[in-house]
Amino acid sequence: KVWDSYGRLLYSSQPHEYPITSVAWAVDGELFAVGSFHTLRLCDKTGWSYALEKPNTGSIFSIAWSIDGTQLAGACGNGHVIFAHVVEQRWEWKNFEITLIKRRTMEVHNVLNDAVDLLEFRDRVIKASLNYGHLVVSTSLQCYVFSTKNWNTPLIFDLKEGTVSLILQAERHFLLVDGGGLYLYSYEGRLISSPKFPGMRTDILNAQTVSLSNDTLAVKDKADEKVIYIFEALTGKPLGDGKPLTHKTDIVEIALDQKGLTSERKIAFIDKNRDLSITSVKRFGKEQKIVKIGTMVQSLAWNDTCNVLCGIQDTRLTVWYYPNTVYVDKDLLPKTLYEKDASEFSKNPQIVHFVGNQITIRRADGSLIHLNISPYPAILHEYVSGSRWEDAVRLCRFVKDQTMWACLAAMAVANKDMATAEIAYASIGEIDKVQYISSIKDLPSKESRMAHILLFSGNTQEAETLLLQAGLIYQAIRVNINLYNWDRALELAVKHKTHVDTVLAYRQKFLEDFGKKETNKRFLQYAEGVSIPLN
Repeated sequence: KVWDSYGRLLYSSQPHEYPITSVAWAVDGELFAVGSFHTLRLCDKTGWSYALEKPNTGSIFSIAWSIDGTQLAGACGNGHVIFAHVVEQRWEWKNFEITLIKRRTMEVHNVLNDAVDLLEFRDRVIKASLNYGHLVVSTSLQCYVFSTKNWNTPLIFDLKEGTVSLILQAERHFLLVDGGGLYLYSYEGRLISSPKFPGMRTDILNAQTVSLSNDTLAVKDKADEKVIYIFEALTGKPLGDGKPLTHKTDIVEIALDQKGLTSERKIAFIDKNRDLSITSVKRFGKEQKIVKIGTMVQSLAWNDTCNVLCGIQDTRLTVWYYPNTVYVDKDLLPKTLYEKDASEFSKNPQIVHFVGNQITIRRADGSLIHLNISPYPAILHEYVSGSRWEDAVRLCRFVKDQTMWACLAAMAVANKDMATAEIAYASIGEIDKVQYISSIKDLPSKESRMAHILLFSGNTQEAETLLLQAGLIYQAIRVNINLYNWDRALELAVKHKTHVDTVLAYRQKFLEDFGKKETNKRFLQYAEGVSIPLN
């Protein structure tokens, strides 16, 4: 049986033929080995079996893994010691399939033209990663970087520590994790940075607790599992004001989005209650809100070409076509989702890849399922990032899908293109928002238009600050009156010595409408000194 750290049963096998006499985890926690009478089994961390060997050894009473996780030794009942090496790991990316056929040999298969290349290494292969057009392989002494365009001339550099425990790739660079630290390299083999944080333990980091994008590196703290350290990739320094990101409960899995501007970089994470939250990585001055966008999420992945997020939620697969919607118009989020029944994935499925418009999911029995999603949201993201609004509207009219219009509406408001937002909101029948947007367009000054766009997204504090900076005191007061923030409206009026009577008049009218008496001491105090004309 396999449990997670919160005591949830992840896997339970069928009864074996003979008693199980030994079991041992590999150091990185990705594999474990099981010994029994004439039996050695290699299993994935989620329980399913990769391989079964039947050596003539009697019972295997004890198993020990090498530090690099590539081989193990077993103490056998017949007095022998058995040695086993892990081979035939597979890596897939787009049209390439790579298999470790021997300890020092890889086979590359291009499924488009059936070309096969053999890659030979001087030492045994410990870890490898294939993504973004590059294969990164670490052996016991060296690191090899291959381009998928040319398998003959890898870039090779020596490693400080032999045992690499994790390789993570982004489009522009990759991360090596070993016993000594975190090292960020460019695909030309140049060391870019080596981020450090207090109490850093690299031996327990894995793909769920470290995430890399083109400009940012995020690492979950082990000492306090509520904390995520965020670094600038190019310098290795902590991002922004240097404070880590802190959540209210323990975090289980983290993932950075891969595309878009550095200033809009987002991190999505799952906490131990299985809630999926999203927040902005750049947090200068103003604290960016952590917003919950999903519940009962078991696994998540960002797309490699645009900022689309997918996750497995309880009984369904959900794709958030534009997660940033939560910061623009929260009510719109449910309309920007794609959902699919996930009962075919069985219990505890994991998302392996989300490349292009294909999602690869591994079921609990180890089998892979490939799902295709609509290619149109990715095209929409591409148009919007290039400010091609007319093309975006044309695409939505062609596809005739409410989800696409909802995404476009949120993207247009986020980029302050209100003409496109008006078309998109009209297409999904949000008439009240269309009316508000058209009233914004009629406002006289640029500042008040900007402030009302901020109000539209629910950023009242920022809208008020903007109006005050522009000297539009009355508008700032009116914003608070319209939101029934009476105390703030009065505070502004008194501070700027203007429109106190207006605030009191609106307050009195409001109370009269509801047949109430004034009880607020500040309003009573100012009402005595001001005569209120009510027309």
